[in-house]
Amino acid sequence: MNRRRRIYEGKAKILFEGPEPGTLVQYFKDDATAGNGAKHDVIDGKGVLNNRISEFIFSKLNGLGIPTHFIRRINMREQLIKEVEIIPLEIIVRNVAAGSLVKRLGLEPGTQLPRSIIEFCYKDDALNDPMVSEEHITAFGWATPQELDDIMSLAIRVNDFLSGLFMGVGIQLVDFKIEVGRLYEGDMMRIVLADEISPDNCRLWDIKTRNKLDKDRFREDLGGLVDAYREVAQRLGILVEAENALTTGPRLVQ
Repeated sequence: MNRRRRIYEGKAKILFEGPEPGTLVQYFKDDATAGNGAKHDVIDGKGVLNNRISEFIFSKLNGLGIPTHFIRRINMREQLIKEVEIIPLEIIVRNVAAGSLVKRLGLEPGTQLPRSIIEFCYKDDALNDPMVSEEHITAFGWATPQELDDIMSLAIRVNDFLSGLFMGVGIQLVDFKIEVGRLYEGDMMRIVLADEISPDNCRLWDIKTRNKLDKDRFREDLGGLVDAYREVAQRLGILVEAENALTTGPRLVQ
């Protein structure tokens, strides 16, 4: 990694210059963070699982014609992606009351929402990623009205797919966060899904037990984060159970 030009480093990933113009290499770290980095730990194996789960989901989305930045997985920790201009927003899709929504509105955790709700936050760690409205987004030029329509349409399509995917393996998609970017191809520009989709940015509950299979295990000091991520991967058919899995970790299906 030292010989490649580092473009950007975030809390959970590093972006390196790609092998061809218009491409980047996305490296998944083992770092776990919460509260915009206020809580931090390194959890062995987390990056490998997130890389593989995100690859699986983005490949499925690509196959459905939902535009993403994903090209292919390179190795256990890296993906080849298209370079995009990231729009400084976090797009949160909520199906069930949890997290900050519970605190803000006094809802009972686990309450099914009347319909899926899309919220926006301005990406700025120094400001603690404040929630913003559609009016803020267009007024400050973070996205145009047409881009905002495209973003919301993309978020709804992703939610429909993910809800069905996880329900099929006994997991409830409570909520998730995505990021999007502008992909320029010649004279054309389109909004595409970027970043990752993994238990790091989805709330996933076992349908029967309500057991949490996501980063809330780290946020709430529940422990067993890698075991939970591994279970998600196994249910999706990404990992093959090995007799000595507890000592050797997950074996990836090539």
